[in-house]
Amino acid sequence: MNNDDLFAAGTPGSQPLADRMRPRSLDEYAGQEHILGEGKPLRNAILAGHLHSMILWGPPGTGKTTLARLLANHAGHHFITLSAVLSGVKEIRAAVEQARQTHAMQGQATLLFIDEAHRFNKSQQDAFLPHVEDGTFIFVGATTENPSFELNNALLSRARVYVLKALEKEAIRGLLLRALGDSERGLGGQGVVLSEEQLELLAEAADGDARRALNLLEIASDLAENGKIPDEVLKDILVGQVRRFDKGGEAFYDQISALHKSVRGSSPDAALYWLCRMLDGGCDPLYIARRVVRMASEDIGNADPRGLQIALAAWDVQTRLGSPEGELAIAQAVTYLASAAKSNAVYKAFNQATALARESGSLEVPLHLRNAPTRLMKELDYGKAYRYAHDEPDAYAAGENYFPEELRGTRLYHPVERGLEIQIGEKLRRLAALDRAAGRERD
Repeated sequence: MNNDDLFAAGTPGSQPLADRMRPRSLDEYAGQEHILGEGKPLRNAILAGHLHSMILWGPPGTGKTTLARLLANHAGHHFITLSAVLSGVKEIRAAVEQARQTHAMQGQATLLFIDEAHRFNKSQQDAFLPHVEDGTFIFVGATTENPSFELNNALLSRARVYVLKALEKEAIRGLLLRALGDSERGLGGQGVVLSEEQLELLAEAADGDARRALNLLEIASDLAENGKIPDEVLKDILVGQVRRFDKGGEAFYDQISALHKSVRGSSPDAALYWLCRMLDGGCDPLYIARRVVRMASEDIGNADPRGLQIALAAWDVQTRLGSPEGELAIAQAVTYLASAAKSNAVYKAFNQATALARESGSLEVPLHLRNAPTRLMKELDYGKAYRYAHDEPDAYAAGENYFPEELRGTRLYHPVERGLEIQIGEKLRRLAALDRAAGRERD
């Protein structure tokens, strides 16, 4: 648990640059204008010192911890921070007791900041509730994951969620320039100078993460020669930097969702972009290949059955050859599926059939559809009156029923008027007409 002086500078250079350059005021805070701009409710609440419990949700390096510190500083609150990775109920109880003592002895309110709040389990999250209710502390949680899935409803109902966004490139440039010019906390006393091209490279490599930007700048400055950073040195530092992509996290599911929806929406360009974003971020190509196979069945289906073959072939190429050959095959499959005729008829029919099977119970197989390998089964009329389709005109037994009697006449599969399903639909309509004619003949 850490409740040290919020903005103690320490020995110059003893802290990482990213820590030394933490904003000390709202004016120094970069980005998040949508919640901290002039006239925005959160900014007004901070300036007035009227705080409420909240969840700060956003990707790494967007200023969640810094904002929590600014909240406490502006309101004059005692600041306690816990990491959900390292803390448990014992540490929560200690923080509660410290908050109570601080209020009793000094009359000072407490802001309790929980980093990685989504890592607390249900019982640990529940431990905060009574103390949020009785005002023991203002609760501020930080998370990179969707609070709707990771935090208890009871806790969410007592805290407002604020979404923090990745910093724009210009905001990152501003941070870098401020660090280069700040002689008190930054690199101003070292005489390090970056060209416009180098600033652009660093801002791009940071990928919206202020902490990453300052860490890269600090590494580069340590390798400066007479205040200048050779281009080849900077490029070596940036080698291996990847886009934000947390497997199993919010960005992961957002990007695979964007890829799937781009394919479904017949946008090969956007589908390629999201595919490359995921690969650039370190996603396992085999995972993408499996999802592409799913897309082929769910969104293309029988409108173009070749889509499934191409998706399976891409998966096979990735398995056999690896990268980069396999990734190119996946790109081929993605663009084909995005350009192909679309049908979710099979997907919908499968879901309806699944629900029907669960709801209708254990209906018996009609006798005429049962196999009769023994004399007893034949005596019980297994297979009796079964019509062998190949012996019928056009290899179709018009009027035959293949459902349990209780479900006779059920329709699940409805081909769409796109691609090959146009022909499939025409055939099924023709067969249905034969069934109706056979029914009239029996009547």
